[in-house]
Amino acid sequence: MELKTYRGHIRNFAALCDELGIDKTLSREEREKAILLKGFERWGAELPDHIYGMFAFAIEQDGKITAFRDQFGTKPFYYYITASGELLYGTMIRDIMAKDGFVKELDMTQLQIYLSLTYPAGEDTFFKGVKKLMPGHMLEFENGELKITRYWHPTYAPDESKAVWEWADEIHSTLLEIMKEVKTDDESADCFLSGGVDSSYVLAVSDAKRADSCGYDEERFDESRIAAKTAEILGVEHCVAKMVPDVFFEGVPYVMYNMELPLGDASAIVFTMGCIEAAKHTKLCYSGEGSDEFFGGYNIYRNAERYGDDLPNFYVGNTNIMKEEEKQRLLRHYDPSVRPIDLVKKIYEENEGSDPLTRMADVDIQLWLEGDIYLNVDKMSAVAGLEIRMPLTDRRIFDIASRIPSRYKVTADQNKVAFRMAAAKVLPEEIAYRKKLGFIVPIRIWLADERYNSDVRRLLTSPIAGQFFNMDEIAAIYKEYVGGNSDLWRKIWTIYTFLVWYEEYFVKR
Repeated sequence: MELKTYRGHIRNFAALCDELGIDKTLSREEREKAILLKGFERWGAELPDHIYGMFAFAIEQDGKITAFRDQFGTKPFYYYITASGELLYGTMIRDIMAKDGFVKELDMTQLQIYLSLTYPAGEDTFFKGVKKLMPGHMLEFENGELKITRYWHPTYAPDESKAVWEWADEIHSTLLEIMKEVKTDDESADCFLSGGVDSSYVLAVSDAKRADSCGYDEERFDESRIAAKTAEILGVEHCVAKMVPDVFFEGVPYVMYNMELPLGDASAIVFTMGCIEAAKHTKLCYSGEGSDEFFGGYNIYRNAERYGDDLPNFYVGNTNIMKEEEKQRLLRHYDPSVRPIDLVKKIYEENEGSDPLTRMADVDIQLWLEGDIYLNVDKMSAVAGLEIRMPLTDRRIFDIASRIPSRYKVTADQNKVAFRMAAAKVLPEEIAYRKKLGFIVPIRIWLADERYNSDVRRLLTSPIAGQFFNMDEIAAIYKEYVGGNSDLWRKIWTIYTFLVWYEEYFVKR
């Protein structure tokens, strides 16, 4: 038996070492390898049920490959079947591309999905034949036969017996227990800090001595000023990576190449620069991803009851920037059978009978987190030489969220109600109940500024763009955008990031 590839962090390693008879004083690499091999030997396909943390790995035994990806997809795993029937696999697409038998082709259908969702959603990728092992899934390959099995999926069972303060107590006590596992005593960690409650809460319950933020000269977009006040209250050092537009745009090709798939999330560029700066003084950082989806953090969730039974007909996640009619005009080759809504049909079937908020959040947990948030966090921290651990992304936290009634998540006046009450145990109310801003970027301003957007204009008018888009339609969108309709920035940015990614992988290389 051999561990062929692995990326991740096992939080409950101490308990697993005791149970499996493994020396806890081994190096992290050695003990986690031993946990996976001995755990697989004992539990087989049930191994993931025993692990808390992040993981994607493959084990070979007697010619059979078995691979697992963690329940939420925090770490990536890709696979590809060659023309000769060989399985190529790994946690990086470029590792697969470098192997004999791989043929690089563009999957054109993914562009239609991308133009609506702004991220690579579902199991298919932009590389034809390269698929993602989806969260909570197991892969088995033996004698040329591939089998994909789902070992876990989100389930919900609202418990009406508890008061909101009891849920807050359970969230807080559970997070405190998780924080004991997030790192070992010989490790030290910083904490990423925005102006929001998630990262502030993680910082407050951690032993981090330094917080890292990103900031801008444009004051209305700059959360680092708010973060500085939080850091001061909590008594930690505060470092700010100032993002300026010329550096932002210069970084786009670097980000799209290292992301391996196009991502139309403008915050990914800023996050990358934040990772690079943080890595200058630490190799480990906490971050607060997960709670928005688990506990009802997005403002659109307030419309859940109004959407009601109509959700399965249109809600594909909290990003949906282009409708089918618009893509039909924009794309040179449009396939009416390829629709984002088809990606979520199975999810809606699974959560049928749940309340509207739960159904909306479940879509984001299963698609958005994996396709956007965790893709960005994993790829861009890794290339910077920084390891990120996310205490709020944990099955024990999700288990609580899955039992909390929706009225304790979102009300007409507040989101993340129970979660904020938990955070208020260690944070001033002004921080715990601060309105959600999101990871905002001044891109809607920068993108129209000819001092910085020369590469955007180059690609939007290039022969590369002409391969995929009707140029008159691109020109019309761009003209309206620079003419004052700043809400169109997402469409311009999503088209541009695809073109940058395509140039990196199919023109330059």
